Amino acid sequence: MFSILYLDRLYWFAVKVLLLTTIYIFSLGNSSGLFASETSIARIGPALEHPWGLTLVDNQRVLVTTRPGSLYLINTSTQISKKISNTPNVVEYRQGGLLDVTSQRIGDEIVVFLCYSKRVSSSESSTAVYRATLDDDALVNGSDIFVSNKPSKGGVHFGCRLAIKDNTLYASVGDRGERDNAQNPRNHSGTIIHLSLSSAKTPRSPNKNWAKEIYSIGHRNPQGLVFNDRTGELWSHEHGPRGGDEINIISYGNNYGWPKVSYGKEYIGGNIGLNYSPKGFTDPVWKWTPSIAPSGMAFYYGKMFPELRGKLLIGSLKFMRLFVVSMGKKGYPNSETSIFKNVFGRIRDIEVLDDGSILILNDEQDGGLFRISRLE
Repeated sequence: MFSILYLDRLYWFAVKVLLLTTIYIFSLGNSSGLFASETSIARIGPALEHPWGLTLVDNQRVLVTTRPGSLYLINTSTQISKKISNTPNVVEYRQGGLLDVTSQRIGDEIVVFLCYSKRVSSSESSTAVYRATLDDDALVNGSDIFVSNKPSKGGVHFGCRLAIKDNTLYASVGDRGERDNAQNPRNHSGTIIHLSLSSAKTPRSPNKNWAKEIYSIGHRNPQGLVFNDRTGELWSHEHGPRGGDEINIISYGNNYGWPKVSYGKEYIGGNIGLNYSPKGFTDPVWKWTPSIAPSGMAFYYGKMFPELRGKLLIGSLKFMRLFVVSMGKKGYPNSETSIFKNVFGRIRDIEVLDDGSILILNDEQDGGLFRISRLE
C-alpha cells in the first residue's frame, strides 16, 4: 500500500511539473485511437487560482474567471495577460464565487456577462448575472441584470453557465442543494433562464404560472451550456447525485425531471424518484453512471483535428480527463471515449479557437489555461 501511494504522489508531482512548463509533447495515438499523430500542450498566461469560466473575445483573446473573484484578459498568441478591475463582489464559499463568463461585441464595444454567487443577506447568496462593458483593463457601467429569487444559506449547486444566441442570454441556475426547488416554476432555482439583450423586456415564460425568466425546469446543477452552431439546438449537461449525470437538449417549456425523475441514487443508497421519464418529462439524450462530474462543453467543428469533427467535448472534474461524445445519424450521442487522462487535473471549461486548437481550463489551486495543438 505504501509503495502504491508513493508512486501515485510521485506521478502527480511529475504532472504538475509538466503543467508548469511552457510546452510539452503528448502522444495519443496508442491510447485513445483518436489521434494519429502527436499533439503539443502549451500553458498560456500565468498560473491561476481555481479558474472557472472561459470565453472567446476574438480569434486571439479570451476572458478567464477565477472562483476567488478575478477576471483576466489573455492573448493566446502573445501570452500577455491583464487583470481586469471592477468585477462584482462575490461570495467565495464552497462552490460559490466568480463562475462563468461570456461576451458579445456590439459595434466597437465588448459587453461582458459574468455569472457569480451574490450575497443578498448576511447569511444567504443567490446566483446572479452581471453585465458591463470592457474598457481596456476595467469593466465599466456594470450592473446586475438577473438575481435569482430563491436565495440559500448553502454553498452548492449554483449552476452558472452562460450562452448567447440571437440577442438572448441563457443561464443555468442550480437547485442550491434544495431539490424540490427544481419542480417549483415560481422560483429560479433548478432552471435555465433566458434574458433579452436587445430590449428591457424579458422574454415570456412558456407558462403563465412560471416566473417570467424561466426557459426550462427540472435541473439539478447544470455546468455545461452551449449551442450547436450546426443545428441551433441548446445543449446542457448537469451533475446527478451518486450517478445520473446527464446530457440534455433544452427545449422551451420542458421539464427535465429532477428530482421526480433521476438516474442517480441517494448518497446513502436508494432511488431518487423514477428512473424513467413518464409523460410530461423529457429524457436525457445521454447519461453517466457512475458520475463523471461534467463541467464545460464545446462542439468541435475545427480543421486541426478532423477526427473530432461533429463530436462533443466535455470536461470531467472527477475522472480528470476529456470525454469525447460521438453522434449517431439522428444527431444524438451514441458512444464516447476519453482522452488526456490525468494530464490537466480537474477540467473545468473548454473552448475551440478559430484555427481548431483546443483550450482547456483546469480547476486547481495552481491551475491555468492550456492550448492543445497538432504538431506539423
